[in-house]
Amino acid sequence: MSVLAELTRTLPAGRLLEDPAGYLHDEAVWAAHGKPVAVVRPHTAEEVQQVVRACVRHRVPVVPRGAGTGLSGGANAVDGGIVLSTEKMTAIREIDVAERLAVVEPGVVNDHLRAACAEHGLWYPPDPASAPWSTLGGNVATNAGGLCCVKYGVTRDYVLGLQVVTGTGELVRLGRRTAKGVAGYDLAGLVVGSEGTLGVITEVTVRLRPAREPERTVAGFFASLTDAGRAVAAVSAAGLVPSALELIDRHTLAAVDAWKNMGLSAEAGAVLLGRTDAPGETGDQEADTMLACFTGAGATWAAVSSDVDEAEALFTARRLAYPALERLGRVLTEDVCVPRAAVPDMLARIEHIGQRHDVHIANVAHAGDGNLHPLLLVPAGDAAARARAEAAFEEILDEAIALGGTVTGEHGVGLLKRDGLRRELPAPVLDLHRAVKLALDPHGILNPGKVIAACAPQC
Repeated sequence: MSVLAELTRTLPAGRLLEDPAGYLHDEAVWAAHGKPVAVVRPHTAEEVQQVVRACVRHRVPVVPRGAGTGLSGGANAVDGGIVLSTEKMTAIREIDVAERLAVVEPGVVNDHLRAACAEHGLWYPPDPASAPWSTLGGNVATNAGGLCCVKYGVTRDYVLGLQVVTGTGELVRLGRRTAKGVAGYDLAGLVVGSEGTLGVITEVTVRLRPAREPERTVAGFFASLTDAGRAVAAVSAAGLVPSALELIDRHTLAAVDAWKNMGLSAEAGAVLLGRTDAPGETGDQEADTMLACFTGAGATWAAVSSDVDEAEALFTARRLAYPALERLGRVLTEDVCVPRAAVPDMLARIEHIGQRHDVHIANVAHAGDGNLHPLLLVPAGDAAARARAEAAFEEILDEAIALGGTVTGEHGVGLLKRDGLRRELPAPVLDLHRAVKLALDPHGILNPGKVIAACAPQC
């Protein structure tokens, strides 16, 4: 009996899709993908376990998939495998106000959880630009970041516990519900960011924070990316920890405005958007200090925004950067992270790389934590331009490593960054990764080929 026949026989009706259209790849359109035998959409953790156990018996690969908003190819289908979509697992099971935690299924959309928490005066901080569409399972699998991570951290900082189906088909709970706990290894933390290669997430317990004070926004226009980068370094040197510090270049503003007609100005070479959520007079002082940093770094115009709608429009433009540019051609998205002091240098190097390879590069960034997103734009069907962009992509990775950075700050390794990961990590550390993979996925069926090179032959 084939795996398809077994799943057809054992799963409830409506769980199996033999037509994989729409489930072949994530948003990393440049990453290769295969053709699966089927797509399965379980409704419960026990159904996920059934799928994985069947795949273990038949030695068939399983590719976990959330909303498909990833940008590294981590959810791309493989030939002959099963795509396991958690899109039907959408329950918010619990919001505990006293303990400040929530328990959710992996298909819950990030913004839906944030809205539900807000009804209780609570806040779930991780906010990737894809928050209106991306799901908690995918956020955990990639250790997603977002706009407010400069002050509040990434997904890993909020995951207390997980329910996971392992590569042997066991349904296990990892982590805890308590505020503290150091019993055993941090296996929940290990699964966070593992991109579906160590287990299939079926439930997530996250810590919450009290709702924040209203934010003050500081906007600055700069003649060049390098000047904007100097302002970022100045904010860090001043000891400020803004609740957001985002960079948008003129190419991105123009693309968003052409799409949404928001009346955005693209006259500046770059725009910096800073925010502080400190209360009262402290917030006023932080906003004034940030403004001084912008002005001192050469801003052609800077101000503390008194127009809430105008400030929100600029942050909306930041979130719409990728889909706006995608309308203009094929977009290859970078995700390097460098020390904050190296941001000006890295932005200058990106500009030079684009010029040297004749590649159009738009830039957005979570500049406050050094996480830069150069967006390499290529006309559809232009093979020569694609080859130049791929060379530029790899050179950007190397420059980030040279500055003491990393090849991915939040999007994950997936398929696109595997070579970059090998250049970043020494061989003994890569061997540790493979050993962990072999221990938790001894048959090598969980999202094979992603993140690291294939493990040892015995897996």
